[in-house]
Amino acid sequence: MAAAMDWLPWSLLLLSLTCDSHAFYVPGVAPINFHQNDPVEIKAVKLTSSRTQLPYEYYSLPFCQPSKITYKAENLGEVLRGDRIVNTPFQVLMNSEKKCEVLCSQSNKPVTLTVEQSRLVAERITEDYYVHLIADNLPVATRLELYSNREGDDKKKEKDVQFEHGYRLGFTDVNKIYLHNHLSFILYYHREDLEEDQEHTYRVVRFEVIPQSIRLEDIKADEKSSCTLPEGTSSSPQEIDPTKENQLYFTYSVHWEESDIKWASRWDTYLTMSDVQIHWFSIINSVVVVFFLSGILSMIIIRTLRKDIANYNKEDDIEDTMEESGWKLVHGDVFRPPQYPMILSSLLGSGIQLFCMILIVIFVAMLGMLSPSSRGALMTTACFLFMFMGVFGGFSAGRLYRTLKGHRWKKGAFCTATLYPGVVFGICFVLNCFIWGKHSSGAVPFPTMVALLCMWFGISLPLVYLGYYFGFRKQPYDNPVRTNQIPRQIPEQRWYMNRFVGILMAGILPFGAMFIELFFIFSAIWENQFYYLFGFLFLVFIILVVSCSQISIVMVYFQLCAEDYRWWWRNFLVSGGSAFYVLVYAIFYFVNKLDIVEFIPSLLYFGYTALMVLSFWLLTGTIGFYAAYMFVRKIYAAVKID
Repeated sequence: MAAAMDWLPWSLLLLSLTCDSHAFYVPGVAPINFHQNDPVEIKAVKLTSSRTQLPYEYYSLPFCQPSKITYKAENLGEVLRGDRIVNTPFQVLMNSEKKCEVLCSQSNKPVTLTVEQSRLVAERITEDYYVHLIADNLPVATRLELYSNREGDDKKKEKDVQFEHGYRLGFTDVNKIYLHNHLSFILYYHREDLEEDQEHTYRVVRFEVIPQSIRLEDIKADEKSSCTLPEGTSSSPQEIDPTKENQLYFTYSVHWEESDIKWASRWDTYLTMSDVQIHWFSIINSVVVVFFLSGILSMIIIRTLRKDIANYNKEDDIEDTMEESGWKLVHGDVFRPPQYPMILSSLLGSGIQLFCMILIVIFVAMLGMLSPSSRGALMTTACFLFMFMGVFGGFSAGRLYRTLKGHRWKKGAFCTATLYPGVVFGICFVLNCFIWGKHSSGAVPFPTMVALLCMWFGISLPLVYLGYYFGFRKQPYDNPVRTNQIPRQIPEQRWYMNRFVGILMAGILPFGAMFIELFFIFSAIWENQFYYLFGFLFLVFIILVVSCSQISIVMVYFQLCAEDYRWWWRNFLVSGGSAFYVLVYAIFYFVNKLDIVEFIPSLLYFGYTALMVLSFWLLTGTIGFYAAYMFVRKIYAAVKID
């Protein structure tokens, strides 16, 4: 999700936002006030695993079910994420304790899992699945207490509290599989200040769970569905044997605690990053890279170019100057239209569409309007914005296509509207077929797929045509020099002017400016973490735009100095060179950070990575292309041509 933005006056405001970006957000929903003993509904979202990358709905496993199962109506983003929010049989009342309660117990009988169910539960536990529940739209978290001993002295151990999203379905120990069949819910409420003679109201501000595995024999249940848990640590865990039927109780307890946390700050627990300093290190590192590039660019523009232009504009020694300097020699060919102008303009139009979409999404998210409490809002907003940004993509593609002497504007508009989205839809459809085969909730339902196709051909396509029509009718870009009828012969190029070498050289600096942020984005996508440091991402975005523009200008200058005027396609490819490093990093992340061994999860990872790399290449290639085009027009406009 890395992207770019080009206006710096906001930077001082951003610095203040990024210092505390996890607390700065506009809540997605209004707070719900509860009275004493009001029901607080516990809902299930899904089961997830970073090992398989395949989410499953809650009742895909034989959990206890309520008398009537009701699924929540979901937005587009929730469906695409694989969320299937459903009610559960947990009975929780505001500020009302429960010592121990048995679920789905009929006349004191335990639940019996069939061999097939036992095998499925055991498989999900070995695949390291987590269960995600919500209470009052707040996700459940498991508290992890880590002790850090920095001084080497046992007395100075510091307790570092971190939270894990969801809770583990179970655990394995010495080749035996155990299920967490008892959940101790700990809910925190904030008591609202009211006037006299009014009943107190409460708001849920934190939702924690302590999962436990307790075998059937150690739980004493009575006829009223109440139960007694064993004292201390004397009990044994509940084993699941996948080769036979298993009997067990599903139980839960509820504990309430008062908290000073206010409702507006209740997401801080989930969004607080323990290592914010590394983001500042990343920003400083990126700024140094940009200053380094700016220095090179200043040296080229201020010293070399001014000297070249001044010499070239001296009327008495034009011939001598033309022999000694390279970029001036190709003035009659530098604006010669490239091969396949329709495809080039279509890809650049999609790049503009992506740029506008990512720009608005990151800016709005930085202002806090896409809070995690509005589930799926980020993805829904991104999808709709990409559709509506088709106007700008079509306009820029149409104008560029006319500048490149194109005539078939209708075919060009269709190509712009279908080339990149068609590739994305095709890859997603193939991956979706594999997910369907696994019966995962991550599979996009057929009606949703039809709805996406309708949005593509009903919203995006007409808007691209509209923008393309006006862009094609508009005056083409004014190139400062005329193109010769006969193409100039290109001299033999040195090895370092090779296209792949150029990609390696051009990609390393923009990638270096943003790779630390990329790690956190990958963690959010593949390891079910929350990413909400959009203030930092916005700064990285600006730095990425600036560094891509600068490196693109440097590369096109060296190419023209080597008397190679075929810069259109080459510059587009080379400017997106950082996408190659993103691909290399994705492979490194897969090998070193993820524990994926099966074929379909690996296919999903590399399929979605291919989409990310393609989108990132379009984005950075478009930024670099337009920067280089402006630069080339500027330098040739400064030269007097007879």
